[in-house]
Amino acid sequence: MTKKIFAYCFLVGAVAMLLCSALFFGLQYRQILDDSGATLRQEIRYVAQGIKKNGSAYLEGLDSDKRITWMDKDGNVLYDSQTEAPANQRDMEEVSSALETGEGQALRKSESNGEKSLYHALRLEDGSVLRLSMPISAASAALVILSPVLWITVLVLTLAALLSSRAAKQIVQPINELNLDHPEQSRVYSELSPLVSRLQEMRLTIGEQMEDLHKRQREFTTLTDSMSEGFLLLDKSGKVQSANACARELYPELDQEDAELTDEQAKAAADAALSGSHNESELQKNSRSWQLIASPVRSRGMIVGAVMLWMDVTERTQRERLRQEFSANVSHELKTPLTSISGFAELMAQGSVPPDKVLEFSSDIHREAQRLIALIDDILKLSKLDENVSLPEKEPVDLYALSRDVLDSLTAVASRQDVHLSLEGAPCQVNGVWQLLHEMVYNLCDNAIKYNRPGGSVTVTVKNLPSAIRLSVTDTGIGIPLADQSRVFERFYRVDKSHSKQIGGTGLGLSIVKHGAMLHNVALSLHSIPDQGTTVTLEFPLPAQ
Repeated sequence: MTKKIFAYCFLVGAVAMLLCSALFFGLQYRQILDDSGATLRQEIRYVAQGIKKNGSAYLEGLDSDKRITWMDKDGNVLYDSQTEAPANQRDMEEVSSALETGEGQALRKSESNGEKSLYHALRLEDGSVLRLSMPISAASAALVILSPVLWITVLVLTLAALLSSRAAKQIVQPINELNLDHPEQSRVYSELSPLVSRLQEMRLTIGEQMEDLHKRQREFTTLTDSMSEGFLLLDKSGKVQSANACARELYPELDQEDAELTDEQAKAAADAALSGSHNESELQKNSRSWQLIASPVRSRGMIVGAVMLWMDVTERTQRERLRQEFSANVSHELKTPLTSISGFAELMAQGSVPPDKVLEFSSDIHREAQRLIALIDDILKLSKLDENVSLPEKEPVDLYALSRDVLDSLTAVASRQDVHLSLEGAPCQVNGVWQLLHEMVYNLCDNAIKYNRPGGSVTVTVKNLPSAIRLSVTDTGIGIPLADQSRVFERFYRVDKSHSKQIGGTGLGLSIVKHGAMLHNVALSLHSIPDQGTTVTLEFPLPAQ
């Protein structure tokens, strides 16, 4: 308050003095410009007479403190007394004015020396233009002349500051000395007595209310911060009044004072709630799925705010998505061989198959039936892995010997594909389920052969590292695009569906590998370069000593 009183008092004196000073200096500066313009107008006519009589020779012998420029009727410079001027000056304000009206004047910074100068141009009888200019240095001389005025201004402002400060302190001193904890003990002038009494009453009332509010706030904060759901309370203008830890984690901007929601979807839900409607929506935040519920808060029939609740439904959403995808994929995968079997059987039942084709159709039916059986077997394996039931006890398993058995069983398949199989490394033992580990390595090698090239190779490497036991399967096949590498372990996911259909397979092999790795606490990784090959690596924890 002291500063405000001082500022107002001082400002009145300062503004009045400064306005007077500015007016005086403005008039003085205007007078200097007028005098300088009159001087240029007079001198330019003397010079014009000299040029008329003696031409450019007059300019060469002229000694003047003004800058003289002579131009032809097109603005081309014929003569300049001080510096080399631009070749054409026609676009200059004073020159164009002189060419049109006979005379022109302008005030601007000189392009040659950067000084602020006054220019005056005159059109001569032959159509050429003569221009004189001078720097406006008279302004600094005016400041010297008017220095007493400046000293008076400084003195007046200093006195105004001292008097304003003294008056302000005297006015607010009793207020500043009020003891807010015990206002009744303060000595104040009579005008402040009602204020002191009122302050004492308010202090007691506020103390009781604040104690109750602090208690309620602590209870509310403890309750909301212990929630795993996000909680947010808004006032009727959309300002955040309360946010728990989960909500602040979702929206870091809520930690600021006078915070507001900036997320478009959350803001739309808040606006709808503040308009009086209950709404629910789902959104993605921090790589998780959230169900957002927003409802208005009413008091005496009026909407006074909104409450918002974020519930984490990531697990539910993922389960629903996986269930839908699995149902759709199983239906599709089962329907394909069943359709083929039904079609072949119908043709044979109708007698539409020639005797020489019966064997071929029977072979097709058998192939599709085997494909159907393999698909069901893989689905059952995945189901057992999901439920973690009917699995034998873990035992020491030699990965090197297991890999050799897998490659031996795939030798005939690899020979038909013209793919070379090789095993590198040394015997290494891990704790695991032999049947499941065999299935994992078999699926990896089988895929490496199927998606290889004629003349390609598949290499299985078993190494005993200081921190783990590593088994890797490397092929020289078609590779996997980067965009698909993160999804190849999903059930029924195929990178190239048309190619996968030609080579067969259920689309569940790598899913079995992934589930088996999880059950054995194995780190699974994939590295692939399109058209160069793929390496899948399994890193087993070292057996306990």
